[in-house]
Amino acid sequence: MDLTQGTTNEKIKRAKKTMMWFAMVSMAMVFAGLTSAYVVSKTRKDWSTDLVFPEAFVYSIVVILASSITFYLVKKAIENENRSLATILLLSTLVLGVVFVFLQFEGFSDIIRQGYHFTGPTSNIVTTFMFIIVVTHLAHIVGGILVLLVVIYNHFKQKYKTGQTLGLELGAMYWHFVDFLWVYLFLFLYFVK
Repeated sequence: MDLTQGTTNEKIKRAKKTMMWFAMVSMAMVFAGLTSAYVVSKTRKDWSTDLVFPEAFVYSIVVILASSITFYLVKKAIENENRSLATILLLSTLVLGVVFVFLQFEGFSDIIRQGYHFTGPTSNIVTTFMFIIVVTHLAHIVGGILVLLVVIYNHFKQKYKTGQTLGLELGAMYWHFVDFLWVYLFLFLYFVK
């Protein structure tokens, strides 16, 4: 298929989706670098393996996967012209995103209750890495919540209709990406000790 062909709207849609892919690949590279540094640092003498993985992080994986499902179903509801269901699903996704952020902070609190801190004399390289990785992901989730708020706003302004869902699709791409990223980071931090 010749990418220079098509209507102006089709070209704009392809260009915006391509830019989103570039953004997601660059974000993935940041986390690839962080997790690579984590693996390389495991050979350090001060590497600690007695940290108990916070339960809140375990619950957060269920919450983030549920939010991906609700966001996925939004487009189906729009295509079926069921705006009220789309509204419920968008608001559910937002609530699940906020619950995820809460669970991340609860996980950090649990680590601190175990006697580990992220800086200072009671910190170690494991908790510092965990803090950097999770906070960096959390910043991307906050970005995702802002994107979701824009999508919700546009939904209430009735900008999404069958065949006109580009903003919704781009928002969903980003949301699913950061959700997948947390699944990867969770499994990485849980199993690579």
